[in-house]
Amino acid sequence: MTNLYQNSTQDDWSPSPQQKFMAWFTHLFTASGAIWGFLSILAISNHQWILAFTWMSASVVVDSFDGLLARRMRVKSVLPDFDGALLDNMIDFLNYVFVPAFFLYEADILPRQYALVGAALILLASSYQFCQDDAKTEDHYFKGFPSYWNIMVFYMFLLSLNGWINLSITLLLSALVFVPIKYVYPSRTKMHQKLTMALAGIWGVINIIILIRYPLHDRWLIWASLLFAIYYCGLSFYAMAKERKAA
Repeated sequence: MTNLYQNSTQDDWSPSPQQKFMAWFTHLFTASGAIWGFLSILAISNHQWILAFTWMSASVVVDSFDGLLARRMRVKSVLPDFDGALLDNMIDFLNYVFVPAFFLYEADILPRQYALVGAALILLASSYQFCQDDAKTEDHYFKGFPSYWNIMVFYMFLLSLNGWINLSITLLLSALVFVPIKYVYPSRTKMHQKLTMALAGIWGVINIIILIRYPLHDRWLIWASLLFAIYYCGLSFYAMAKERKAA
């Protein structure tokens, strides 16, 4: 792999068949997220909540590694006529916005008369965010609440909170999409990146255990999982405060 791109700076450079294959494979890997999203929708339609979260988790795994793979394979240079960023945004909108909004509507997490309102808020707020040029900043942060709606509905489902509380949370996070707070981009933000990725891995394992053990509710596991969300928010606010102090 070390020598695969060593001649990429030459003016007459053209990608080899191997490079093209790996670039197309990377895009195919990203596109597989559409399949997981579709399977999630089918599971939600059948009220198979744990199966839905399983497919949603599969899409998160894809999203966690496709960017790293794309940079490693230098897909922009190898396939300059294929818009991988557009593909990634399409898949992200499906899995981080549309699927959770449908879950929120279908799972009776909100008061029934406001279920459509809650789903619409998610869709509209995220449609705005996904069209912002600086939704991902140059120093690798998200600007505004980064559409982690799948995580939101996951905790709402597990904690079985009152529907009005869930509606209030949905309203708050929808509003935070428009507030220019910078949130950590776990796989790219440099600040405490190794710690963040290690904790994210532990968080993922804990959530898998929670899903496997459902409908048993191990509250301590749920709260252990929530600790990462608290860490994530705390690190994001710390980074923003540090930047403002430096300015």
